[in-house]
Amino acid sequence: MSANEFELIEAIRRRATTTRADVLLGIGDDAALLQVPTGHALVVATDTLNAGVHFPVETPPADIGWKALAVNLSDLAAMGAAPAWCTLSLSLPEADATWVDAFLEGFMRLAVLHDVALVGGDTTRGPLSISVTVHGIVDPARALRRAAAREDDDVWVSGTLGDAAAALEQWRAGALIDPTLRERLDRPTPRVALGRALGGIARACIDVSDGLLADLGHVCVASGVGAEIQIDALPASDALRAEFGGDARRHLQAAGGDDYELCFTASVAAREAIETAARNVDVMATRVGRITARGPGPVAVFDADGAPWLPGSMGWRHFAD
Repeated sequence: MSANEFELIEAIRRRATTTRADVLLGIGDDAALLQVPTGHALVVATDTLNAGVHFPVETPPADIGWKALAVNLSDLAAMGAAPAWCTLSLSLPEADATWVDAFLEGFMRLAVLHDVALVGGDTTRGPLSISVTVHGIVDPARALRRAAAREDDDVWVSGTLGDAAAALEQWRAGALIDPTLRERLDRPTPRVALGRALGGIARACIDVSDGLLADLGHVCVASGVGAEIQIDALPASDALRAEFGGDARRHLQAAGGDDYELCFTASVAAREAIETAARNVDVMATRVGRITARGPGPVAVFDADGAPWLPGSMGWRHFAD
C-alpha cells in the first residue's frame, strides 16, 4: 500500500510508543528537545545500512528494523552508555506503508527493550537505505574509550564470533543458510548491559563490526600499543563449528565482521571482576590475547603452537570491499 510522506511520518509517530520524562518535545516539531541529566555526558552514534551491503535484499523488514537500531546501540554499549533516544531516516524506493509497518515492528521491539524513545527523523525516495542516530548518557568518569589500552592488559571478547559473517558467506554462495547463523546476522544482540557493567573495570573497548582484527587494530592505533591474539581461543558457536571448519572458520571469527560483540581490554588484576560482571548480565566473556608494546603491525595472531597465523585480510574496509 502506497502512502505520502506525511502519512508515513504519522504511521511512524503512532508506533513510537516509548515515553521518557527527559523527552521535552519529540516527533512533530522541527527538532526534538531532550534533557541530559546533570553530571552526565551525551553519547552520540550513527550508522547507515544499505540493502545488498549490510543485509540481503530479501531480508524481512522486521529484521531490518531490528538490526538498524541494534548496530547503533552496539556503539553505545562500547562506550558504556545507557541508551536514551534515537532518530530514524528512511530512504525508500516507494512509500510502502505495509513495509514500513513491518520494519517498525522490529525497530520498536528493540527500542522498547532498551527504553529508547524515537524522537525524530526523515523520509525520502531512493534506494533502500536506513540511517539511525542514537543518543545515550554516561558518567564521564565511567565512559569507555578506544585510546585507553595499556601494555600487558588482557584482551577479551563477548559472546561468539563469526556467526553473522558465516551467514553472509552462505548467502553469497547461494547455499542454504543455517537458521542460527542467520539469526545472528539479522538480529544481533547489542551488549548494552555488559558495556555498562564494564565501566570502571575495563580500560579500552570497541564493538566488533568490521571484524575482530580490524577493530582491535583501531584500539591499538588509538592507544599506541600492539596486541597478540590466540586464534584458537576465539569463541565459536556450535552452529559455526558445524558449518565451517579449520582456517575457514578461523577467518570468519577473526575478520568476518558483523558480530556486534564487544572487544575490550582490562588489567590482569581485573580478571575476576570481568568474569563477575559478565556473569551478572548473562553474557559469556572470553580472554583471547594480550596487549603488547607497539610493533610493526597493530595485531599479531598466533595458533595454539605459537606459530604465526596469517588471516589474509584484517576485516571489512568501507569503499575497498
